[in-house]
Amino acid sequence: MQTVLIVIHLMIVLALVGVVLIQRSEGGGLGIGGGSGFMSARGTANALTRTTAILATLFFITSLTLSILGRYESRPTDILDRIPATQQGQGNGILDSLGPAPGAPATNGAAAPATNAPAAPAPADPTAVPTGR
Repeated sequence: MQTVLIVIHLMIVLALVGVVLIQRSEGGGLGIGGGSGFMSARGTANALTRTTAILATLFFITSLTLSILGRYESRPTDILDRIPATQQGQGNGILDSLGPAPGAPATNGAAAPATNAPAAPAPADPTAVPTGR
C-alpha cells in the first residue's frame, strides 16, 4: 500500500513541476502561444491554474497520508526491553550491564584500590630548578 502511494506521490510531484514550468511568467516564459478559444492566453492561464491547484491538493493529501501511514506502521521499541532477564531486579543499572571500560579493572561495585601513579622523573641536576618540561 505504501509503495503504491509513494509511486502515485512521485507522479503527482513530476506533473506539478511540469505544470508550474509551463505557466506563463511575467516575462513570457514557456507559456508563449497564440490562438483563440480554449487555449487562448486567458484560457490557458485558467486551465493551468486549476491544474496546479488540483495537483497541489493531491500532493498535500498524499504527503499527509504517507506521514500518517509511516507513523502507525512503525513498531516502537523500548531500550529497557533489551536488558537480559537475568540482570533485572538485582540492583544493577543499565550501565552495569555493559561491563567495565576498556583498560579499567573490574571492581564489582567496590571502591577501586589506589594505584601507584608514575612519579615525575627526577631532574638530571638535583640543584636545578624544574621547568615543567
